[in-house]
Amino acid sequence: MKAFKEKIRDLFDDYEKLVTRKNIPVEGGNGIFTRYQYPVLTAAHTPVFWRYDLDEKTNPFLMERIGMNATLNSGAIKWNGKYLLAVRVEGNDRKSFFAIAESPNGIDRFQFWEYPVQLPDLYPEETNVYDMRLTAHEDGWIYGIFCSESLDPNAAPGDLSSAVAKAGIIRTKDLKNWERLPNLISKSQQRNVVLHPEFINGQYALYTRPQDNFINAGNGGGIGWGLIDDITHAEIKEETIINHRHYHTIKEVKNGEGPHPIKTSKGWLHLAHGVRACAAGLRYVLYLYMTSLEDPTKIIAEPGGFLLAPMGEERIGDVSNVLFSNGWIADEDGTVYIYYASSDTRMHVATSTIDRLIDYCFHTPADGFRSAASVKNICKSVEANKLILAEQFHF
Repeated sequence: MKAFKEKIRDLFDDYEKLVTRKNIPVEGGNGIFTRYQYPVLTAAHTPVFWRYDLDEKTNPFLMERIGMNATLNSGAIKWNGKYLLAVRVEGNDRKSFFAIAESPNGIDRFQFWEYPVQLPDLYPEETNVYDMRLTAHEDGWIYGIFCSESLDPNAAPGDLSSAVAKAGIIRTKDLKNWERLPNLISKSQQRNVVLHPEFINGQYALYTRPQDNFINAGNGGGIGWGLIDDITHAEIKEETIINHRHYHTIKEVKNGEGPHPIKTSKGWLHLAHGVRACAAGLRYVLYLYMTSLEDPTKIIAEPGGFLLAPMGEERIGDVSNVLFSNGWIADEDGTVYIYYASSDTRMHVATSTIDRLIDYCFHTPADGFRSAASVKNICKSVEANKLILAEQFHF
């Protein structure tokens, strides 16, 4: 039997091999983005000293004391030359919390900071927090907006599943010291709130997702837009739906803004998730759309269908058949790092470029909402390609 100290060395050796493993781009693909072979973060990436008591006297069997179940739904930002994720970490006790992980290149070697984020605890009824969107706003602060969940005070006796979702707001100048602001006041429950990075007519702008209750969008029509005067006492008094749900599409059940949009020369580039119902349950995919620089509420391009959908092992996990993203980074050279979680279990990265994603948005056919329209698009492509092959390749 191995000695206690030898077991500890093995623990740290295995951990070091995992967190320093080189990620490998997956060959092939569709020309829009590149997937990578390994997840960038898993539960096993959480630090050994979070999970284990390393004292032989109090843990002679070297058992894991605080188990970690998943790393998922992470906000993202480039900070001081490093690629940082504000990770939702879920413990075996089902409680989520936030922790910062950093990488030198955005693709691999993500390592968690020593301590998780210690949120100021303003709301005693708050049970769970998750899915933080990070926005470096032009006011000089970095904001994190996340879901603050609590038991529904109006739930029937014995109902321990009904919940209330509110948007929690924090801000920081260094990603270590966080100031908590009052939760967003809204007429409906809010689980997907994102701060636009610029003022709009002197006001803060939020992307929202109004919904009837904790789970169902109900009468909520899609991705909303609201303006607020004071971020320190944020209240949405009026919402306008800017990206609608639609029957028999990838977003017929729900849709929500992912990270804050990227400003490009052609417009604001948005990443969102769409939810559809199928025989296996709900399927979450990612899609893109673009809005005008002059009016961020005006859609100028939206390709039909999904950009990213679960593939292979991505389909398996705590909540299967789900991709979700609330973080991406646009680098100085035009590279875009899309960070997404699969099946509420692990974090991945896909890379593309601003130019590719803009081209995809403007030149991929929009959803015609009918099978006949889809067939027309394919036939049009066939005829155009036959001419190209005949004229240029002599096929």
